[in-house]
Amino acid sequence: MQLILASTSPRRRELLALLGVPFDVRDPSFEERLEPGRSAIEQVQDFAQGKARSVAQQEPKAVVLGSDTVIELDHEVLGKPADLAEARSMLRRLAGRDHRVLTAVALVCPARAIDVVALSAAIVRMKPYEASGHERYLATGESFGKAGAYSIQGAGGDLIESIEGDFPTVVGLPLRLVARLLVQAGMSLPVDLEALYAARPYPNWARFSG
Repeated sequence: MQLILASTSPRRRELLALLGVPFDVRDPSFEERLEPGRSAIEQVQDFAQGKARSVAQQEPKAVVLGSDTVIELDHEVLGKPADLAEARSMLRRLAGRDHRVLTAVALVCPARAIDVVALSAAIVRMKPYEASGHERYLATGESFGKAGAYSIQGAGGDLIESIEGDFPTVVGLPLRLVARLLVQAGMSLPVDLEALYAARPYPNWARFSG
């Protein structure tokens, strides 16, 4: 059974590889567009399904995995910053507060009538605002391409006080959820999931609970 990851994200490739399941990677043609008035959950699930379905149309016999992550703050969805000014504004808003990270995972296989989507959520508490620290982080360029303008597995970990929930959810691919969906689809996992979570073999995972 062929597994395809519908993603351009190196982080999702790295995380999925931790499960020990062979997979290929395809770039999804789906375009993410945040729509005002729609809930964060609806949007992130639609994005994950859109990515998976766009690849599954070309690979109908394969099991295609799509995923997407958004930040929810004050009932507003924060996606990826368009430029440095927006990244600075996002980080300033998040500073000293809790926000919710939502990552949706979709599994699609037209040949086997599989089309499911599930959600994982985590709470991230940011450290209080400190101008020089924020500017140093912004200068790394790490904010771009990241929901909420930070990367927990990179230098952005220094801006985070703590998390409640699944660390890989915040990175962008909740491994417990992915493992459950793959098993339900009939795949076997060569990795002991509990041992994997105990070892936490990913940058900054050991720094945070969850």
